[in-house]
Parts: sequence; C-alpha cells; structure tokens
Amino acid sequence: MKWPCHIPAPPAGQQHPSPGIRAQLMLFLTFICLFLLGLYWFLSTQLLEPLYNQRIEAQLTSQADEIVNLIDAAQDQGDIISSWDFGILAVDNTFRTRLYELLSANTQLTNFCVDISDSTLRSIITIENLYPCLLHNSTLTTRSDDNAFSWDKSTVIEMRRACRINGSWTQVLNTSGGSSQVVVGRMSGDGSYSVLVSTSLVHVAEAGQVLSDMLPLIAVLVFAFALAAAWLFSQWFTRPLRELSAAARQMAGGNYSVHLDANRRDELGTLAEDFNHMAREVQRSAQMQRDLLANVSHDLRTPLTLIKGYAETVRDITGDDKAHRDEQLNIIVDETDRLTALVSSVMELSKVTSGAEKCEPVRFDMGQLCDEVSERYEAVCRQNGWALRLELPDEPLDVWADPAMIERALHNLLGNAMHHIGPDGVFILRAVRCTAGVRVEVEDHGPGISAEDLPYIFERYYRSRSDAGKAGTGLGLSITKAIFQQHGFRFGVQSTLGKGTVFWFIMSPPPVPETT
Repeated sequence: MKWPCHIPAPPAGQQHPSPGIRAQLMLFLTFICLFLLGLYWFLSTQLLEPLYNQRIEAQLTSQADEIVNLIDAAQDQGDIISSWDFGILAVDNTFRTRLYELLSANTQLTNFCVDISDSTLRSIITIENLYPCLLHNSTLTTRSDDNAFSWDKSTVIEMRRACRINGSWTQVLNTSGGSSQVVVGRMSGDGSYSVLVSTSLVHVAEAGQVLSDMLPLIAVLVFAFALAAAWLFSQWFTRPLRELSAAARQMAGGNYSVHLDANRRDELGTLAEDFNHMAREVQRSAQMQRDLLANVSHDLRTPLTLIKGYAETVRDITGDDKAHRDEQLNIIVDETDRLTALVSSVMELSKVTSGAEKCEPVRFDMGQLCDEVSERYEAVCRQNGWALRLELPDEPLDVWADPAMIERALHNLLGNAMHHIGPDGVFILRAVRCTAGVRVEVEDHGPGISAEDLPYIFERYYRSRSDAGKAGTGLGLSITKAIFQQHGFRFGVQSTLGKGTVFWFIMSPPPVPETT
C-alpha cells in the first residue's frame, strides 16, 4: 500500500530563499540588454522606414511649395510662364533659369523628378534627376547611338488630374522590383499650373532589411556580452557585501576586533566605515560590561563577606554584651545599605543607557528646581558644618527637559561635590542664562582632578586616584552623562589641582510656539 506523499508547508514566518544580489544584478542587466535589443529591433524594423518616409515627404512638400511660390511670384509680376502656339510649347527663359537656380540650391534632395503642367494637363517643364523615374514611368534604354527615354503618358496625366482635383496630393509608387518612390503634388495660386515632385525610397527600405537580417547575430553577440559583463559586475559589486556578511558573522561569534577595508569612496565604503565604527563601539561596550561586572562582583563580594563575618560574630556572642552586639549589627546594616545603593545604581544606569527610561521633556523653571534640590541638603550641611551656596538670577530660567531626570543628575553632581568638599566646607550650585540656553554649574573647592583622570571621569566605575578608598558606587557620573546625552545637552568638567572642580551642562531653551 502506498501512502500519499505529503510535503510539509514551511513554518510561519519562514520564506523561501530569494535570489541573491548577484543573481538580481545579473537578471537586471540582462533584462536591460534584452530591452535595448528589442528597442533596436522596433526602431529599425517598425519606425525607421515610416520616420524616414515622413522626412522625405516633408522635404518634397517644401520643394513643391517653393516651386509653386516661384510660379505665383512670376504671375504676380505679369510674366507669361508658358504658351502654346500651333502645338508648339514656349516657356519663359527667365522663369526656367530661376527654377533651375532654385532646384540647384536645394541640398536636402539630390535625386528627384519635377513635373510642371498647365491647365490642359500638358507638361511645360520636366526635370528627371532620378533613374528610373516612376513619376513618368520612365525606363532607361540603351541604343547604339545614344540613350533615350520613353514613358507611359497616361500615368503622369492621371497624377496631374488627381493633383488638380484635390489641390494637394501625395502618393507612394511601388514597382514589381520592390523599389518605391513618393510623389507630392501642389497647385499654383490661380490653379493654372500643377507641380509634381518625386524621389526614391529604395535606400531606406534596403537598409531596414539589412538591419533586420543582422539582428539575430547582433542579438546573440550582445546577449553573450551582457551575461559576461553582468557576471563580472555582480562579482565586483557584491564582494564588499560578502566581506561585510563574513565580518558580521565573526562579530556574532564574539570576535569584535574584526575590521573591513574602507578604501572605497562610495556608499559601500561609507557602509564599511560605519561597520568598523560599530565594531569598535561594540568592542568598547563589551569591555566596559566586563569591567563593570568585575567591579560590581568585587564590590558585592566585599560587603557580603563582611556581613557574613559580622553575622557569625553576632551569632557567637554570648551573654548580655548589648553594646558589642549593636556595634556588629550596625556594621551589617551599613554594608546592607551599601549593597542596596550599588544595586540601585546599576539598575538605574541600565535603564537610562538602554533607553528603557525615556526622556519626556516639558517646560519648567530651572531656578525653582535648583532651589528645591538645595533644600534637601540643609540638614546634612548643618550637621557637618558645610554650606551649599545657591547662585541664581532674579529672573525665571525656563528650560525644556525632563525635570525628574535633571533632578537626579543634580543630586549626583551635588553628592560628588560633597565627597570632595574642600577645607572651607563650601560647594556651590549655580545657574545662569547664556546664549545657548541655561548653564548650570556645580562647584567644589576640593583637591581637584588630575589631567590624566579628567578625560575618563564620566566613564562607568572609573575612580580617580584621589577617590581611592572613598565610599560610593562609582556610577553616579556615568548616570549623569547618560541623562545629558539623552537630552542632547553639552556638558563637561573643569578642574585645577588643589583648588577644586566645576561640573557644568547647558540646558536647551523651550521651543518657540508656532504662530498661525
């Protein structure tokens, strides 16, 4: 028994692989070549002859109109162009000369026939510069003595009659041999004379046939060249993309030191430079994460060890030595608070840097916020004999920012200033208006920061040499930096050893409301 074959459908979201960029480029270039071949065939076989015929017809029409204008001008002057006397034709020599000069001046037409007839349908002037002339149905015959022309008069007479009846007339004449000529007819202003002008179309027909016969060979050669060119171009174009893909796989595998050649000066070169920048940033971020993990692990291990030791001491204390027991318990509480502060700082830094906590700017008075924040430090300053000096202008300092984030940044900067307060016990919170908005400064008169430490003072878990052994998580300034970067604020630090440090940032003014 044969069971029906069932091919499982691809899982949801899984798509069949599409052609790569190389294949797409080859298909596109091949399509372009085939399109150009088709366009070439259409132009050569379908449009070449009609367009050429239209051009020739326009030239013949212009020639016929010029001859008619010459006839009308001569009649307006009172000249007698032609006359019949006892069956003998007489044509004015002045008119004949002007006609020959007009035809000689025409550089567009080289081979043509002209037939001018009067109202009796008899020809007064015939010019044949085209062999054979289908206008007169002429055939070239060779005799031993000379060359002579003979024609079927009924053909040209019917053309003259058609021109006289219609006033304006155009006709294409074809022969059994495949040649063709176009004839254009025009009447003079008073209807006394009709003008017929013809020329050959055989050359363009032959050219179109030659192009049509050669088209298959041309198509094969162009198609082969297109395939080769498309393959080479796709190889050259996609090589940087393949290198980028390989580098991305290496980075995904943990190799952040990968580097691409960015010597190109086009969009692919820019892409390579952006990838290299991304790789450096990812490598730096990974290194910072490793350093942070190592530092946090170290700081967690120390208080945990202390808590465990003192807890064991408390457990082993016998008797009613309450003072000793309280001392040990206080140490445990302090170390627990230290752990709590560290964990809180790490979580806060993660939320700010990852974008989990979004900046929601509003309009508020920065001077009022500084005043409210400074009040929180009155108790600790009074307890330690310090002084927080608040320097604010009398005018409001309207800014555009997230007040909760800015308050957190101020607390971090003021807490840092208290840890480095100088012998005078004074630290300053200052806010002034500037051209870019509002400049806020936190100043202390402590030991200052060395020039070697200054570029890294905002980095995660970085401690200057003067901070060695001091309490703190080492993340406050990193959190402050992340807050300023979310707002797009300019910020920095200025410090002089032995005199103190000034942390500053410039807040943006509120947006100007749109006027209707």
